[in-house]
Amino acid sequence: MVFRRRDRRPLHRAVADFIWPRGGWKRAFLYVKHRVRRLPDSPERIARGVWAGVFTTFTPFYAMHFIVAALIARLMNGNILAALSGTFFGNPLTYVPIGVAALQTGHWMLGTDYEEVDKSLVGKFFDAGKDLKDNLFALFHDRPADWNGLNLFYDEVFFPYLVGGVIPGVITATICYMISLPVIRAYQQHRRSRIKAKFEAIKKRAEMEAAGMTAVVEPAKPKPKMALPRVRKAK
Repeated sequence: MVFRRRDRRPLHRAVADFIWPRGGWKRAFLYVKHRVRRLPDSPERIARGVWAGVFTTFTPFYAMHFIVAALIARLMNGNILAALSGTFFGNPLTYVPIGVAALQTGHWMLGTDYEEVDKSLVGKFFDAGKDLKDNLFALFHDRPADWNGLNLFYDEVFFPYLVGGVIPGVITATICYMISLPVIRAYQQHRRSRIKAKFEAIKKRAEMEAAGMTAVVEPAKPKPKMALPRVRKAK
């Protein structure tokens, strides 16, 4: 598998690496770029997969980005592994500007008021999670369900985020598509020419070794004997 680790990390190490990778975000970006370029597929399908992954990061489905990216890539006939790699465009360094851009655009499109990213906005996330937890327990303890916090979260955060993420998501994903397509094409052509040159060098070396072995094994041909002139006896 492309994304499977050989060593199983503990939970706290995985969370710490998600926030800040061991080698830094630059190394993580180079690793993902290396993996995408080496995918065994056409440049067009890989670039469409990158488009799907980057666009998915502008949606509010945070716990389902892999699933959403794979579905979009399937609909676009793109490479699914490239789509999963493209979701790494969303990370702790970019989630805040992505969320602000999506919320501002969504409230502008819906004609509603946008609240800055402050305690009240963060509190709506916690209220929505609390409603989900409390209402789940209410199903088994015969208590009335209260969806006020979740309804407020949907009206003021989730739906504006979903609507507003389309425009910046399409723009950013298209830019990434236009950048990645020629890069992947050039890399694959260079890799094919390098592999071809390597095979030609191996073939040439094998031919030279075979010619040398033939020269050593083949016995030398005997030289023809020269006929001596006959001497006539004097009478």
